[in-house]
Amino acid sequence: MPLALVLVLIDLVFIVHAAKTGRFTPWVYIILFVPGFGALAYVLVELVPEWFGSPRGQQTRKQVARAFSPEKRYRELADLVDFADTISNREALAAECLTLGKYAEAERHYIEILARPLGDEPGFMLGLARAVFGLGRPHDAVVALDKLRARWPDYQSADGHLLYARALEESGRLDEALEEYKALSNYYPGMEPRARQGMLLERMGRGNEAKLLFGEVLTQMKRAPKYVRKAQAEWIAIAEKAVRG
Repeated sequence: MPLALVLVLIDLVFIVHAAKTGRFTPWVYIILFVPGFGALAYVLVELVPEWFGSPRGQQTRKQVARAFSPEKRYRELADLVDFADTISNREALAAECLTLGKYAEAERHYIEILARPLGDEPGFMLGLARAVFGLGRPHDAVVALDKLRARWPDYQSADGHLLYARALEESGRLDEALEEYKALSNYYPGMEPRARQGMLLERMGRGNEAKLLFGEVLTQMKRAPKYVRKAQAEWIAIAEKAVRG
């Protein structure tokens, strides 16, 4: 396709977009009278800020920034804690440590936060449990989560519940873990608990039950929208392999 025709088609696309989004003046005239460069200016001036200003755009920007400089945010938060060692600043640094896999440092931060007069919060105890689980200490994660449940019985966290089930499994408490995965499957927003339940059934020598469960997962996912199947691709693949095997 000739380059001139490609530029015409690109210009037409952005002219239509400008008209539909209330940007007819002056952008349609700019795009028409400055072919190619007008469309580029429209993207840079109007669309890029819009993309980065939206929640999805902001998330994309953060992902790009993290890819090029994974510890930039960590350094900024560490400097902020040095300047003002508040609970909120330290918690943000601890959460970033979890993201980067700096579990030992995250553990130290959460222990410090929980020891403070205003640090007695369930979310911080959950952060501590995540840190010690990441360090390969599932028993300590179970202990932390048991303390959380006893101290704040009304606190609800689907991710915390999943962590508890995984910590029980890694601690060798398989029957208890199986019950927790079953309970999670009733409300967790995703297939991970059911997939982990199936894998645990296989581990316990209950292959037929596991295949039945994985078959149910695949049946449910066939009815799900495409974006849901994409988000659950890892667990669908596990289920498909189990059913075939």
